[in-house]
Amino acid sequence: MAASTPFAAGRDADVYALDAGLVLRRYRDGTDVTVEARFMSHLHTAGFPVPRVHRAEGADLVMQRVAGPTMLQALVAGTIEAVAAADLLAGLHRRLHAVTPLPGAADGERILHLDLHPDNVLLGPSGAVLVDWRNVQHGRPGLDVAMTALILAQVAVDPDQPMAAAADEMQRAYRYALRDHAVPLVVEAVALRRANPTQTPTELALLDSAAALLTS
Repeated sequence: MAASTPFAAGRDADVYALDAGLVLRRYRDGTDVTVEARFMSHLHTAGFPVPRVHRAEGADLVMQRVAGPTMLQALVAGTIEAVAAADLLAGLHRRLHAVTPLPGAADGERILHLDLHPDNVLLGPSGAVLVDWRNVQHGRPGLDVAMTALILAQVAVDPDQPMAAAADEMQRAYRYALRDHAVPLVVEAVALRRANPTQTPTELALLDSAAALLTS
């Protein structure tokens, strides 16, 4: 049985604690979790670090609870350095893009997360685990790389962000770590980010500056 109040909340979903080390993630707008759960189950079977799915129905996704702080919490606490965090993000992308895609993917397409950033990485007892697969789809790896770099760059160019300097160091180290992996598709990533309804007006206003940081 789920707790009456969530213990965590994102921009579009709430997370409730269940018994036996499980959590319920529920989308507030009723988004169906079928596709997300299918990708997650495929990735779990392939050995990629993603929570194991136990049940998916409507807007509800019941999955394994992972103990540990987010990478963002660890960065704020000073228990992980920016370059080490960037290398970890890059390593997750390399591993993700090495997983065989699901049937229906076009030639050259891989599984993309499209929201890989420090607040979606849990530093569990067995290593990093990637969560929040709402945006998962098949596509070119360069789009995934560009999206993560763009998210970090949006923080880096925000004058009101206390993590701006760390985010700038991270995006540079992250791009360097993946320099031989895929060419970042920055224009495409900006278009996706601009169309994302969870972006705030402030974040949208920073997109052009963030993109310029990546292409300068």
